[in-house]
Amino acid sequence: MARLIHSMLRVLEEERSIRFYKETLGLRVVDRLVFETFTLVYLAGEDGPFELELTINHGRTEPYDLGTAYGHLAVSVADAQAEHDRLSAAGYPVTPVKTMTHGSGENPRVVGTFFFLTDPDGYRIEVLERGAPGRFI
Repeated sequence: MARLIHSMLRVLEEERSIRFYKETLGLRVVDRLVFETFTLVYLAGEDGPFELELTINHGRTEPYDLGTAYGHLAVSVADAQAEHDRLSAAGYPVTPVKTMTHGSGENPRVVGTFFFLTDPDGYRIEVLERGAPGRFI
């Protein structure tokens, strides 16, 4: 059976992105590989095997076109409102906290409480409070 191990994002500025992911999500560099035309930086959190791979193409100066196919990465946190308050106070771009429900009537099911954070290259990150539907959050 396949197991997800990483997701890759192309970024313009290595140090800016490393700093962003460390300060916002607590990710740290676990490996860095320099090739002739690009560098790969692998970031991971303390409690999981999944990694975020940052690809820095040497000499690239123009922002990447994210297109309409990219959706978002998602991370889970214990308290979405507390994380929102922390990131907002630090000046990071965040959307308002929302709670999504499914169904109608007297007992709609809460699907999740979340907000979105945007990284320096424009990638959106869903910050979802633990306890929402999903196998590993």
